[in-house]
Parts: sequence; C-alpha cells; structure tokens
Amino acid sequence: MTQPKLTLADWQARAADLDIRGQAFVDGRYVDAASSETFACINPANGQTLAAIAACDAADADAAVASARRVFEAGHWSRMAPRARKAVMIRFGDLLEEHLEELALLETLDMGKPIGDSTTIDVPGAARCMRHYGEAIDKIYDEIAPTPDNALGMITREPVGVVAAIVPWNFPMLMAAWKIGPALAAGNSVILKPSEKAPLSAIRIAALAVEAGMPEGVLNVLPGYGHTVGKALALHMDVDCIAFTGSTAVGKQIMQYAGQSNLKRSWLECGGKTPNVVFADAPDLDAAAEAAAFAIFFNQGEMCTAGSRLLVEESIKDEFVEKVVAAGERMPAGDPLDPATRMGAIVDDVQLDRVMGYIEAGKQGGARVRLGGERVFTESGGYFVAPTIFDNVSNDMKIAQEEIFGPVLSTISFRDEEEAVRIANDTPYGLAAAVWTANMSRGHRMARRLRAGTLWVNCFDEGDLTVPFGGFKQSGNGRDKSLHALDKYTELKTTWIDLSR
Repeated sequence: MTQPKLTLADWQARAADLDIRGQAFVDGRYVDAASSETFACINPANGQTLAAIAACDAADADAAVASARRVFEAGHWSRMAPRARKAVMIRFGDLLEEHLEELALLETLDMGKPIGDSTTIDVPGAARCMRHYGEAIDKIYDEIAPTPDNALGMITREPVGVVAAIVPWNFPMLMAAWKIGPALAAGNSVILKPSEKAPLSAIRIAALAVEAGMPEGVLNVLPGYGHTVGKALALHMDVDCIAFTGSTAVGKQIMQYAGQSNLKRSWLECGGKTPNVVFADAPDLDAAAEAAAFAIFFNQGEMCTAGSRLLVEESIKDEFVEKVVAAGERMPAGDPLDPATRMGAIVDDVQLDRVMGYIEAGKQGGARVRLGGERVFTESGGYFVAPTIFDNVSNDMKIAQEEIFGPVLSTISFRDEEEAVRIANDTPYGLAAAVWTANMSRGHRMARRLRAGTLWVNCFDEGDLTVPFGGFKQSGNGRDKSLHALDKYTELKTTWIDLSR
C-alpha cells in the first residue's frame, strides 16, 4: 500500500519528537569528549540550537585510533570471511533505509537542505552505496602473474589499515557513505570525522553499523572542529590513510600534515567552479535552462560540482538567460521541512556572510543582477539567500574565479568553440563540466578538451555509483564511487614463490 505523503505539519511534529544524539562514538559506544567540551549544533532554518555536540580533540583521536587499530589487528573485520562482511554491509544499507525518516530529518534540520531531497536523494543514496560496496566484496578477485613454470607470482589486495575520513557538511550522509562504504568493504577500520556544521547523521549511523553486525571499533565517529580533531587525525602516526572532501585550502593542509607525519596516503576531493557550456544548437534550450537553474540552486548551491559558471554562445545569450531567470524564479528559498521547497537554508551564519560577500563583490565588480541578490526570510531567524543570477560577467571577476558555495550564478558569453574551451579551462579547478550541443562530434571534442574529472553532455549531475568521481588540477586526487574507489583503501602485495625447490 502506498504511504500518504507527509505534510509540513507532519514533518514539524516529527522534528519536535526527534531524539538527537550529540556524543562521539568510540569502540562501539557513545561517549562524551575526553575534555567534556561541547559546541552548539544550530538549525539554519531558524537559528535555534538543536543539540550540544561533543567537541573532540587529540585525546579523542588517540582513543579512536587505538580502538580502530586494535580491532584491525585482531582481524574481527579485516579477516572476516568475505560473504560474512558482505552480509553486514548490506544489512547496514538496509538499516539506513529503514530509518529513512529519522535520518532525513537529521540532515534537513542540521544543514538546511529540503526534506524532499533528504528523503529521495541523500538517505537512499547512502543506503545504495553501502549495499553496492557490500555486493562488491566477494566479486573482486586477486591476480596471478604470468610466470615461468618454476615460479608463482600472486598479486593480492590487502586493507590499508586505519582510515580517517573527513567529510563536508553539504551532503553529510552521502559524502560519508562514499568514503566509508569502500573503506569498510575493503576490510579497514574507519574513523569518521563529520563537519562541525552538520554532524548529526554521522553520529546516528555509527550505532546502526553495530546493529548491522559490524564489530565494535570498526567504525568510530568523532565530531569536532577541523583545526583540533581533524588536524590530530591527519597528523596521527597510526592512521594509514586519510580521505577528505572539502575546500582546496584545507585539502592542501591535510596533504602537508600527511607529509609531516607518517607519509599516510591522502586522498582529496576539493573545490570546483564548474563551467556549464551551452551552444546555440543545444537540442532543447528550455530543458538546458531548467538544468542550468538546477545546477546552481539545487542544495542551495552548496555543491562542489555546482554549475556556477554558465557559458552561453553569444547569439542566444540574452534569450537563454531569460529562460534561466524564469526557471530560477520557480525555485525560491523556503522552509526546509516543507515538501514543496526546492531550495532551503544556507548552512550557518558564517557561510551566509561568505555568500553575501560574494554577491556584493559581484555588484561592485560591474556584473548585472538579473535575479535575487539579497537575503530573504530574515523574520524566520534563519539563513536564507534568494536564487541569484549575475549577467555581464567576465571570467576574471572574483565571482567567476572563486568557489562561492551558494546559490550564485555567473553568466558569461562566448563566440565559438575555441573561446568556450579557453574560458571553461581558465580556473584552478577541474572537478566537473557540462556541454549542451546537438553536434556529437563537438560534444566529444569538448569532452576531451575540458580539464575536468566528470563531463556531462546534454545533461547535468547525472551518473550513479558505477562511475568514478573526482577532480583534475586543484580539485584534488583519487576517485570516489565505482570499483576504482577501492584502490584508495587497499594495498597491492606481490608474493613470488619459487616452485623449483
């Protein structure tokens, strides 16, 4: 039987009854920070405190790493039979889905995304990710090298050991799943450090992992600040690998910490400034305009792949921008708990000030505001910004070069394919790009010439877990998703056996 759709009042009632945990999770149990210090978790929709969160630091990192190392060396998970580890991972994914409403509420209350997205994208996506890597566990084979008859050369994959995963606040559950899914499937012990801006779902899923059958100590969660517990994990001599998603500036710091400590593997998915390139021969300009609005206003523009630079062929630029403005007007900011809302609140007051600062810089720099450009719903006490579109932007402007991480679109015109490539590649980043054209020869040429880890042709933000995700240039290294993600969390070992004796 189809369940009735929940209303705003339904979600508000569920939010009022929600039990929110704020402790760390170490060695299979919830614990306070060693210092007993906490920080406030704020609801960005109204500025009110949701919970007090454990402010973990170096002492907590030591405890979590010791727990993770102990269970790794004992082999309770790292040497568990593949089919048994697979069953736990699939059960973990199932439990995430069984707790969909609770986890979706935590995501929405914590970082301000619309409840419709939390229930249909974030939580189901995290559940699929766990099951995907669970299913992969007993389907990845080792190798036998070609050798003479008197020798046997074996190439085997082994878990790297203790993995620290530092994840961002824009997709708290999904980004965590992309990291811990393959790391756990490979047999590692994991310490998950969620962003201090959105730690609630990470704290909750740790208990679900144990309920699924994961041995205590395999998955630990340490909420806290990047400059305290995050830095401690990156510098820790007994952490074998660190996986990070966040800003390029912090990614560079983490790579330095890895070098200063034990030369741990460091995998970084960092910032982006995605060019969304629309040619005059795009097969459906209306669909392209809707996609352009979605590309920047989905998740309040708080996406590393946000299509924040809209490059439009000169001959259709004015007409096309009008279509994008109309599409943007249909995505106003609203109450994140309202199922009709398509764009929610900015995550906190710090990010709100950052976004408004960039909007002011765009105005001062001579760009023309075509839509939005102001803060809205101030009476709510929350952090809302109207969908904002700038026209007459040149690619050297601050708003076109720097990652804003908010609902702010820069529109730039180009004359031909060569200029489109030059402008699109003229940025320190290389995470994603999109091209709209009916000419598939042009589509292939552009895909090869644009320096980005993901290329979309006549679509935006499409794909699934079967394809890798990651960046070129200062957008980072390594890949999330797909079986390629397992490369980050495993070591290749060569064993050469002399058969002549």
